[in-house]
Amino acid sequence: MKVTSYYEYYQHTIIKSGSGTRILLPDVIKELGGTRPVLYSDKGLTNAGITQTIIDLFERVPGIQLAGVFDNIEQDAKSSYINEAISFYKERNGDCLISLGGGSVMDTVKGVKWAIHHKVSDISLAVMGTIAEGRDSLPFATPHVAIPTTAGTGSEVSPGAVILNERLGVKCNIFNPYISADYAILDPDLTLGLPPKITAFTGMDALTHGIEGYFSNKSNAMTDALALQSIRLVIDNLKTAVHEGKNLAARSNMLQASSMAILSFCLAVDAVPVHNLAHSFGAKYNIPHGLANAVLLPNVMTHLPELYLDKIQGLAEALRVDDASSDSKTCLKQCIEKIISLREDINLPEDFTEYKIDPEDIPGLIPLVQADPIAMLYKVREDVITKVSKEVIIGTKVKVI
Repeated sequence: MKVTSYYEYYQHTIIKSGSGTRILLPDVIKELGGTRPVLYSDKGLTNAGITQTIIDLFERVPGIQLAGVFDNIEQDAKSSYINEAISFYKERNGDCLISLGGGSVMDTVKGVKWAIHHKVSDISLAVMGTIAEGRDSLPFATPHVAIPTTAGTGSEVSPGAVILNERLGVKCNIFNPYISADYAILDPDLTLGLPPKITAFTGMDALTHGIEGYFSNKSNAMTDALALQSIRLVIDNLKTAVHEGKNLAARSNMLQASSMAILSFCLAVDAVPVHNLAHSFGAKYNIPHGLANAVLLPNVMTHLPELYLDKIQGLAEALRVDDASSDSKTCLKQCIEKIISLREDINLPEDFTEYKIDPEDIPGLIPLVQADPIAMLYKVREDVITKVSKEVIIGTKVKVI
């Protein structure tokens, strides 16, 4: 990285982090000028009582009336659910948005926010690839507060949203510096009940964001600092969060890692081959995004070493690799082995064999990966897609070379 190279860094979202910070929500809504917030969540959080925890905050708060609760949101921020959420907001005459949940809820609400701003009623007809809007676009008028309940996507602070366009069967992207929440409340108390499996693969999503942000050709001093610290936090806390789910410190550190990692990823986005593949596998086979990243990360790093060698020692330090080699190729191997070891420690699979994917699908995956909207920045080679797909579909153990 040349020290004189030009780059931009920005962060729209104000973060309030710490145990119990959810109690600040009504005050934040007031500060933003909201009086009729609409709360978005999902059925799992509603059944677990977490949605009610947020609803209760608005009891007897003068000047604010919760306009409604929409919890019909499922995995992958599907366009049909976003359209329902848009209609709900209008029907309830809302004037601000609250997103409570994981990445699917976060991106759904960002889709609603974007649609309101652009007067769109059917997002599947408006977002059909990658939409990139710059800082010359008008700030969004609808106030928005995000409360993540998983530590993985970091969508509460990211300037992007990933939406599954069900008409096209592909994941599409919106990039806008104002699409992230005005405030993000990182309250680890709300993540204590997250199941170990979801904790594991959302944590690996954060790790993948940090690694792909760090190795981007457009990385800079700011994004590298966020990427490396996020990786350290994941390495130091993910196993504890998975196996000791009530550990508040580990949960808090993972929330912070998630937010930091996605900022590095989005603000330096360039070559993100793991995400290219994960988007395609997720959209076609309904594989959770974090799990897809967890499976694919070591394989992609093995088959695309040229992306990682120049800065590999920095990653080794952040991953806490013991006796990291000064030889870049050997160091890369050590880093990949460390990632595989972490994945094993948190009981995630090394392949997609449980999804019973037909190996005959592999040739058809090549155009899907290369047509992934984010692949406009970097196209993964056909031979790499084929090798990685065979390994994760058939269950061939990756050979770290």
